[in-house]
Amino acid sequence: MAKHLDAYIAVVREQGYLPATARKHVRLIAKFSQWLRKRKCEAHDLDESVVERFLRKLQDARQIERDDAATLIRLLRVLRQQSATPQNRQPTPSPQEQIVARYRRYLVEERGLSSATARNYLPHIDRFLSERFWQGRLDFAKLRAPDVTSFLQQQVSNVRAGHDGKVLVTALRSFLGHLRHQGEVRTDLAACVPGVANWSSASLPRFIPAASVQKVLDSCERQTPTGRRNYAILLLLARLGLRAGEVAGLNLEDIEWDNARITVRAKGGRWSQLPLPRDAGKAIADYLRSGRPLCSCRRVFIRDRAPLVGFGNSTAISMLVTRALQKAGVDSICKGAHLFRHSLATDMLRQGASLGEIGDLLGHKSLNTTAIYAKVDLAALRPLALPWPGGVR
Repeated sequence: MAKHLDAYIAVVREQGYLPATARKHVRLIAKFSQWLRKRKCEAHDLDESVVERFLRKLQDARQIERDDAATLIRLLRVLRQQSATPQNRQPTPSPQEQIVARYRRYLVEERGLSSATARNYLPHIDRFLSERFWQGRLDFAKLRAPDVTSFLQQQVSNVRAGHDGKVLVTALRSFLGHLRHQGEVRTDLAACVPGVANWSSASLPRFIPAASVQKVLDSCERQTPTGRRNYAILLLLARLGLRAGEVAGLNLEDIEWDNARITVRAKGGRWSQLPLPRDAGKAIADYLRSGRPLCSCRRVFIRDRAPLVGFGNSTAISMLVTRALQKAGVDSICKGAHLFRHSLATDMLRQGASLGEIGDLLGHKSLNTTAIYAKVDLAALRPLALPWPGGVR
């Protein structure tokens, strides 16, 4: 592996790993090289299975460390880029895997749904196919309504009520409709999928007062690169009500500094342009000048540890909010990034903004989505309350 070390080190240096960490990687690669030499294994023989055998050997000897697997997978990727190792030979997918992959392409490319939505749907579809066609042969012509209802009866106890149940039935309806569109089934099996009991606007949006939001912002440590980044993220959540995924997906070219606007990529492939508040713009500029590490990634907000790339998903943003709430001593039942979104909408309503204005800012497609915030405007609802039978109590 010696002649490939320079290429590997260049990669980890670009990804922002510290020299001490790079030396640790080199020691592991040296150990891996010695293990390969003993087995008379050359670079062109390497693949994931060889790496897995070496890692299993380290694990059996209790010498494995947390990032060893990532180091060797990165090495394998470098070797393939240099054509020293053949490209990954993918096994032939099974008929079921092909159907699921084709359905995923339909969701993303034809329906325009996000990759996150597809990831939520696919496990339910894969489970349905495994349950119904456990013998392996997919014969959709034999699919009947009782097969669908019996699957749902089995699964209903395994999913949480509410959101998970709705995802299950929505995914199944969508998949059965897709099969009919493809000519795999002739009957409308999607019509036999029962709905999940759901009362519109049955719950109240969780929010915290504007003073608590400001308390969280004031508690941010802005003297460190990570603190500047977190402060800018929290300001975008608090001032514009962005979703966690929208913040994580923000690119450098999405900010128009001359016009004080940002382009936000929302769910379902939609996008919108919003005014960039002065304090949020200043916080982002401070982070870009004095906090953001040098890297090739185009995301605005970068991880504070190597590899220096953008956040992988919205969970990291929500965890950042949770830690900020704890540090500020703000107690709330809801602790994710959506808490700031609900808080902004509630405060706007109390300041006199209309539901239409709130919906435009939050990017709602329907006014019915925004209408849930009307229930928190107690001052406006109080005159509508009916008198209690028998007098005031």
